[in-house]
Amino acid sequence: MKIKRLRLLTLGLAVLTTGALLTACGAKQSSANNGGYQSELKQSKTLTIGLEGTYPPYSYRKNGKLTGFEVDLGKTVAKRLGLKAQFVPTKWDSLVAGLGSGKFDTVLNNITQTPERKKQYLFSTPYVYSKYVLITAKKNTSIQKLSDVKGKKLAEGTGTDNAIVAKKLGATISPSGEFATTLDLVREGRADATINAESALLTYKKSNDIQGLKYRVLTNQEQAPAKISALFNQKDQKLQAKFNQELKQLRQDGTLKKLSVKYFGSDITTE
Repeated sequence: MKIKRLRLLTLGLAVLTTGALLTACGAKQSSANNGGYQSELKQSKTLTIGLEGTYPPYSYRKNGKLTGFEVDLGKTVAKRLGLKAQFVPTKWDSLVAGLGSGKFDTVLNNITQTPERKKQYLFSTPYVYSKYVLITAKKNTSIQKLSDVKGKKLAEGTGTDNAIVAKKLGATISPSGEFATTLDLVREGRADATINAESALLTYKKSNDIQGLKYRVLTNQEQAPAKISALFNQKDQKLQAKFNQELKQLRQDGTLKKLSVKYFGSDITTE
């Protein structure tokens, strides 16, 4: 009787062990089928996206609802990956830090590729090539060409690529968050100028008066267009690869161009 019970116990353990092995193999197979990116997501079946939500036409609120080019892009990519996009509106100063701490899976927020950022983070392939504009008050005669901003006070978002460009040109930075506030500072003479995205200005002009201001689009020779990309943690190489794969498809099937025309009035997704 003891021998029979021992055999039954041994058989039961063998069945449990086999089941566990099959489950483990199944999990590995599932992970392989998903390309491994599922394990990198902060929340299962959800792509958590950090953005400001205050910078039209990239991301902003219309009738209380979050919308914009990067919002539609995030939703489209997430859907193609079999995921649901979850947006986390966050102030600019905390966006990159939030990605580093794992608060988001990616950041879509008009972020430009820079050598400094590439040292710590991964970028997707660019989905927008954004030209710059130099904006001054109409009555301002001290800034006629780009080099004239040296020593001048420019209203720029803290840590933005606009601020980086302005600093390289020798300007001092007057911190400003929202684009409308930046224009007010320039219009009222509290800042001498601002270097900003052409797309932001054109979008603003659709529903706002820019009376008292003048602007000029910078040539590629003066300042190369900013390469706008999604930002990822360095450990999320598989997620980055999946994102790039979907961007390539969206470019080929014309979806990326359609989104650009919808929000910017023209295709700014190519160099």
